[in-house]
Amino acid sequence: MSISEKVIAIIAEQAVLDPSDVTMDSTLESLGIDSLGLVESIFAIEEEFDISIPFNANEPTQSDFDISSVAAIVAGIEKLVAEKV
Repeated sequence: MSISEKVIAIIAEQAVLDPSDVTMDSTLESLGIDSLGLVESIFAIEEEFDISIPFNANEPTQSDFDISSVAAIVAGIEKLVAEKV
């Protein structure tokens, strides 16, 4: 699976949706993911890719990590994974 496929699968699981219902243009809000779901998604993604996401759950808008859409999340994960190597 590619990074985007894995991220979509994790987000879909948190939203209790089929991965085919999650598009790159989807926002977490449009998928029905609340702040708790967001935190759980972040933890699951960190565990899956063995990375640390610079995200503050208490102040999500103050984070350097863009969570505005699935595409933005995937791009951020790809960057973190590339930097890990």
